[in-house]
Amino acid sequence: MKQTRPLDTSPEAERVQIEIFRKMTPERRLRVAAELRQLVRKSLAEGVRMRHPDYNEEQVHLAVTRLTLPEKLFLKVYPQAKNILP
Repeated sequence: MKQTRPLDTSPEAERVQIEIFRKMTPERRLRVAAELRQLVRKSLAEGVRMRHPDYNEEQVHLAVTRLTLPEKLFLKVYPQAKNILP
């Protein structure tokens, strides 16, 4: 089985994290996942803004979306954004 633990996380820390998640209610796990997703998108947006300070908010949103979708799907859904780079 492929290791999914981040390189900066020890096996013991991973075990503790898994134990904490298992004790959460499904609702709490869903909230945590939604919060993590939002944090990741914010981090991606900041990276896009640093690389492309000329992008407006719509362009930043499209660049973040491009980072999170398969390329073919992104171009099919947003053909007008083919020149937006992440």
